[in-house]
Amino acid sequence: MVPTFARGLCDDAAVFPPGLAPLTEAVPAHRAHRAAPYAELVGPLVLPASALRDLDRLLDDRGPLDLSVTAPGGPCEAAKALVTAADLPVDLRGLEVAVPPGMRPDEFFRVLGRVDLPLYVEVPRDERRPAMIAAIAARGHRAKFRTGGVKANLYPTPEELAAAIQAVAGAGVPFKATAGLHHPVRNTDPETGFHQHGFLNLLLAADAALNGGPLGDLAATLADRDARSVAHRVARLGESRTAAARALFLSFGTCSITDPVTELTDLGLLEPVLQETIR
Repeated sequence: MVPTFARGLCDDAAVFPPGLAPLTEAVPAHRAHRAAPYAELVGPLVLPASALRDLDRLLDDRGPLDLSVTAPGGPCEAAKALVTAADLPVDLRGLEVAVPPGMRPDEFFRVLGRVDLPLYVEVPRDERRPAMIAAIAARGHRAKFRTGGVKANLYPTPEELAAAIQAVAGAGVPFKATAGLHHPVRNTDPETGFHQHGFLNLLLAADAALNGGPLGDLAATLADRDARSVAHRVARLGESRTAAARALFLSFGTCSITDPVTELTDLGLLEPVLQETIR
């Protein structure tokens, strides 16, 4: 059985960098993940709005494809994606929308219109962040934080990310993370030299924020590179604190579902039987 901390933790972002899986491979692979022993760990398949027009021919009678759609172009693109998705045999589990440069919260939500499914607003990394988080909270939506990418400046520092997590925790806004979370624990990528956040560090930082931890402690937790120590802390959270932390930190996008399964198993946080179909 998948433990509480890992259930639905890994959204399947196989088509995004650095994986860049073709849609023709990503759809059947996602269905295979959904039938694997580790299926409880797997969130929806995440696709950009631009991929929806090519999706219909890849779907079959095996039931609706669970899907989350990203709209990097902003609310106009998101509104059009909802119309397209309505004609497809999919279970739309989320809509993830970026905020265009300079757009303020009131304009963003006015242009987007009504959304009757989980909405994740990608919070800008600028002075608009407090107002956007407040607007998300007032409307009962969710936040999305970008935690990496193909350039070094796309990776927030531990201090910046800690402040963002502390802000959503204080506002009662759940969040997901996207990009750059290739490993459970903070590390430096040997090929790019980028300092990458770890998704277990984010889980512990969410717990610390919920329990009133100061900003410095959250930043230190995000910066912790001791994998065994981080894993031990996750294992010792207990059911109630783990459930609360996961209610805040909902999931993260990963271009490989099997890598987190393997690495969490190696850290002793998943039972080895869950990865039998991988090896």
